[in-house]
Amino acid sequence: MTSPSSTTAPGTLAASRRRWSPRRRARAFRVAQYVLLVVVLAVLASLVDWENVGTNFFNVEAARYIATQIPQAFLNTLKYTLAGFSVGLSLGTLLALMRMSSVGLYRWIATIYIEFFRGIPALLVMVSFGYAVPIAFGINIGSVTTKAALALGLVSAAYIAETLRAGLQAVPRGQVEAARSLGMSHARTLRSVVVPQAFRIVLPPMTNEFILLTKDTSLVFLLGLATDEFDLTKIGRDALNSATGGLTPLFLIGACYLLITLPLGQLARYLEKRTGARSRT
Repeated sequence: MTSPSSTTAPGTLAASRRRWSPRRRARAFRVAQYVLLVVVLAVLASLVDWENVGTNFFNVEAARYIATQIPQAFLNTLKYTLAGFSVGLSLGTLLALMRMSSVGLYRWIATIYIEFFRGIPALLVMVSFGYAVPIAFGINIGSVTTKAALALGLVSAAYIAETLRAGLQAVPRGQVEAARSLGMSHARTLRSVVVPQAFRIVLPPMTNEFILLTKDTSLVFLLGLATDEFDLTKIGRDALNSATGGLTPLFLIGACYLLITLPLGQLARYLEKRTGARSRT
């Protein structure tokens, strides 16, 4: 005759196993993480001096001080970014093709250029175009946009070239052979088959390069700017020196940069997802 405890023990054991199944343990672990995060945020919020935060980061008078300058500075930042990216993309495409050329001299030139400009800070290149290049070559580049485009573009080209080279090498070899079998020349195959597909592959990392270039426009102030040429960083620096709003100008300028970079980040993720879906089909 079996006892009641012996008949209920297997059911209790099975219920315990179900209660601590891997899925339930993972769910409990996630809940614990969320609770811990809420506790940490609550502790941090209790330690913040909200009065000083409001005075230094959300000062309305300091925001009004630079509000009229922000639209022009915003457009200037976009202008410097687009100009630099245009130079970088054009030169980077040429360097990528040179890096993959069968001519050894072209490969050496492209490699030396890429390693040099990836190895020095963009700040040095910007200062060089502002002061060293006019002295060395006896030329005066009057346009700030041209200086910014050349300085930022030369640096950006080194990174874009490597990104494009990876994209060119990712194009299936069979498509190149098929194009050549149809009678296409090597140049036409590159132009009509390889390069278009490579650009589609590298669109997500290229968007990231555009974001980095947007932030590098903060170096343009080293060239010496007129009032109508100020970028976002320049008006933020000047406001810090003249306004009494604490760090409100920097907070506002950072928000303006986010208005540019956040949509670009979303675009990069969308393109990456779209490109990944195409590669799987």
